[in-house]
Parts: sequence; structure tokens; C-alpha cells
Amino acid sequence: MSELERERRPLEGRVAVVTGVSRRGGIGYAIARRLAAYGANVFLQHFQPHDREQAWGADDLDAVLDGVRSCLTGEGARLAHVAADFAEPETPQRVLDAAVAEFGHVDVLVCNHALSGADGPLGELTAVELDRHWAVDARSSILLAQAFANQHDGRPGGVAIFLTSGQDLGPMPGEVAYAAAKAALAGVTVTLADQLADQGIRLNTVNPGPVDTGYLTEDMWRVTAPMFPFGRFGEPDDPARLIGWLVTDEARWVTGQVINTEGGFGRWRPRAER
Repeated sequence: MSELERERRPLEGRVAVVTGVSRRGGIGYAIARRLAAYGANVFLQHFQPHDREQAWGADDLDAVLDGVRSCLTGEGARLAHVAADFAEPETPQRVLDAAVAEFGHVDVLVCNHALSGADGPLGELTAVELDRHWAVDARSSILLAQAFANQHDGRPGGVAIFLTSGQDLGPMPGEVAYAAAKAALAGVTVTLADQLADQGIRLNTVNPGPVDTGYLTEDMWRVTAPMFPFGRFGEPDDPARLIGWLVTDEARWVTGQVINTEGGFGRWRPRAER
């Protein structure tokens, strides 16, 4: 094969951990299917009690797992999973330990999980809400990266991905706790990437932009449609394609970056519509 040809299964034989995979309409599901199709073994974390608290409700977990399993292409590739709550401080280590116990090592870590709701604007925030978002949206990803690095044996292909939310590109009204926690991940990206490079691990952070994971209403689209130059909202596979590339060797010279994949989304709203 020519050195310029693309590998059909660029993650063949590698092990990928993807967190926050509990809904077929979610970004984590799209990422997991992409990595499975690229040849990886996949280890998934899910936490359905969170979904049950949301307007969209919990999905059929067996259908979620079967949907990812159906995409496995690597020779002998397998899927494994664990239910785990990242609000608990010991959970990141437990998830990585479970993945290593199942597959022997981990090559790729994608921290896709996030806490939705339990938030508010200034004037309505509580310390409990701020601490909970910090724990789930920031602390757990940093601890996952630490656990990942501690088990990494230096083999080629070590990659970690954080997900943030473009909170530095425009306001997120009513989501102060969430925006603050996600900003911490974006802010620490360069620092962690510098240290992880010593172990041969790349770390990048992806802002998926506005993605319809089941929450988009007709009224929301009416207001935001002029902000999308391609005439549509983001879809889960849009950020999944970028992340799929970032964790392959084709992106081996990319680390320490916060990358936005937003389809040209322009953040503006007439004052009367705010």
C-alpha cells in the first residue's frame, strides 16, 4: 500500500474508551460507532439516571449497545461497557481500570460526557450546582486523563480528547455553572498536552458547536436558522467525524489544540429576541 493511501481501519487493534454513550441521538453514540468502524475495540461508559431526569428521557440501552456493536470492523474487535456516575470522585479511575481489565490497555480516551440542567444565571446559582458541574464536566475528565496516562505504556497511538462547548465564543445564557466547568477544560488543554507529550500521548479539545441531540424545537430553529450558513443545525456525526480523524495517526502532529467544528455558526440575535 502506498504511504499516501488511507488505512481502511486506522484503529485496528487499538482500544478506545468513550464516555457518555447512553442515547442513540447523542454525540457519544456517533463517536463510538465511528471508532468501531475504524477498527477499534470500544469500551463505553453510560449513566442512564441522568437521562431519565431530562426532557428526552432514557434510551433503550440494549439498542444503544447493539448499534455500536454492529459497527465493529476490526479483526476480533469487541465491545464492553460500564454504568458509572462521574459525580463520584473515584469513578474516573474505576472506569479506566475496568477498561484495562477487559482489554489489557487503553489507546484512546474520548471524554464526551456532560451534565445537563441543574444550572442557572447569576442571582440563582448555588454552591451545590457549581460544585456538581465542576465534578462532572471538568474534574472527571482531568482525572480520566490522569488515569489514562498512568496506564499508558508508551505504545504509539495514545490520544485523549476533551469536549467543550464554545463558551469562549459567545454567551450561554442561564448556564453559568456548565460554561465555567467546560471553560476549565479548554483552559487546561495546553498544560495537560505538554505533560502528556512526554509519554507519547496527544491531547486535544473539541467544541462540537450546536448539535441537535434531541432538544431542538421549531421555535429554537426559527430563531437560530439565520446563524447557520449551510442551512441546518449540527448533527451528532459532524463532531464525530472530526474526533474520528483526531484519534488516528493522520493527526499525529496535532496536540494541545481547542478545535471548533460549528459549520460556520454565527452567534448573534436581535436584542428583542433575547
